[in-house]
Amino acid sequence: MTDRPTAPDLRPPHPAPDATPDLSSRDPDWWRQAVVYQIYPRSFADADGDGLGDLRGITRRLTHLSALGVDALWLSPFYPSELADGGYDVADPRDVDPRLGTLDDFDALVREAHRLGLKVIVDIVPNHTSHQHVWFQEALRAGPGSPARDRYVFRDGRGESGELPPTDWQSVFGGSAWQRVPDGQWYLHLFAAEQPDLNWDHPDVREDFRTTLRFWSDRGVDGFRVDVAHALTKDLEEPLRDLGDHAAGGEAALADFAPGTHPFYDRDEVHEIYRDWRKIFDTYTPPRTAVAEAWVPGARRALYARPDELGQAFNFEYLEAAWDADELRQVITDSLATAQAAGASATWVLSNHDVVRHATRLMLPPGTDTNAWLLSGGSAPAVDAEAGLRRARPATLLMLALPGSAYVYQGEELGLPEVADLPTEVLQDPIWEQTGRVRKGRDGCRVPLPWTSTGPSYGFGANGAWLPQPPSFAAYAVEAQDGVEGSTLELYRTALRLRRKLLDGETLRWAEDAPEGVLQFDRGDGWRCVTNLSAEPVPLPAGEVVLTSASLKDGHLPPDTTVWLTR
Repeated sequence: MTDRPTAPDLRPPHPAPDATPDLSSRDPDWWRQAVVYQIYPRSFADADGDGLGDLRGITRRLTHLSALGVDALWLSPFYPSELADGGYDVADPRDVDPRLGTLDDFDALVREAHRLGLKVIVDIVPNHTSHQHVWFQEALRAGPGSPARDRYVFRDGRGESGELPPTDWQSVFGGSAWQRVPDGQWYLHLFAAEQPDLNWDHPDVREDFRTTLRFWSDRGVDGFRVDVAHALTKDLEEPLRDLGDHAAGGEAALADFAPGTHPFYDRDEVHEIYRDWRKIFDTYTPPRTAVAEAWVPGARRALYARPDELGQAFNFEYLEAAWDADELRQVITDSLATAQAAGASATWVLSNHDVVRHATRLMLPPGTDTNAWLLSGGSAPAVDAEAGLRRARPATLLMLALPGSAYVYQGEELGLPEVADLPTEVLQDPIWEQTGRVRKGRDGCRVPLPWTSTGPSYGFGANGAWLPQPPSFAAYAVEAQDGVEGSTLELYRTALRLRRKLLDGETLRWAEDAPEGVLQFDRGDGWRCVTNLSAEPVPLPAGEVVLTSASLKDGHLPPDTTVWLTR
């Protein structure tokens, strides 16, 4: 056997930060104000040189995360998958895709993460499986009316010979949410056709996921991110309901239904599942954590975050808020109140694997159709990358000063912009084909990371990368920013180090006398955050400056700048 080629080992010279939070059973609430770093495994680091990121690559780069100062890492799916949806089409939820490694590689990753003081969170995908899953293949072979088909949502079609879908429900990725199989029946897929929805009324489904939760928890996983947490249970009583203008579902359509009664989103019955899961989580010491991806209004989101359910839920209102002081203040106030009502801590996120990176998004004019912008290759309108970074940096410091958990997406610590001009022939996101090539999809935020300023994939691996990296990535590389005063990487490192020392309580106090267009609040007794979102410089309030996103001028805070002060 020959050794696999490896990427250069660019381990940052910085030691792991001091004052590492207690990650033992003595602090079971470590997650309440943690900073969690999201890794999209196929785009983080490639150890074997095949162009695809893998688990060994992640393990070799964990010192980057410890030097950065985060508390935990969240791994997007690394399970066996044909990548019909970037890994979220899971063929086996209790194994590792052989292109990404082995279970031994996963165990080694967890050991190294824990040695460095990092918690490990993994994605779990309970709404659907891959069509390659053994259950679905069994269901296809077994035929209509078989017990194997009951684990999924199979129905006869409408029309004279069943040639029409059972309902008008639409897939999130475009087109009908129903796919016909050769024997004439149809199965439900709220996402890609390669992702058949499970039937959560079936006891086999519930027991299998209990097994999956225990499997990863027993291997040392500290928590779970629950994909599409609001879509598991469905109203499958006959006759199934057509939805007319609301067939695509989504948060807007939810408003037209009494809470908890939409046929396939955010049904009240889903909470029974998560209460059952919490009993499993609490058998471990410390209890396993969980966070829901639930695209539902704030009052409904609080239900998923209750202590007897998942404990936390992503706050997408903050991600979607405009760069506007009044809107952000309202979103922050409402989000803190929602979390408090649930007995949870708030969550904050600016970028992830599904949205345009915030170093670009925050510079798009309000109301911009991001899909049209992506289809233009990022040229209509053009975005000034430097201006985008100048706005992303204060947005980050504002987020990190807020009470609760912050979720950081890989590469944002480098200031990476969206790669909007990917040629259509390299696109991998199924959204592109499934929508008839009218929605470009999410590949632009998934381009592999640059670690070095040179090389065939800027240090991502020994050869090329599965998505092409633009030449501009050289200037954003870890190597180019490491130890460079004022770089975005060093700003993140400094902010996370200070954040550990300044954390005090889970509340804030707004300054009611802040100038128009300025957000100002205090945390605890000594930490003040001020963000100028106006068009003019404003005087600095009292306090000792400990960190700024940009240089101050004559005792004033310039536009698009955040400062942290102590009092």
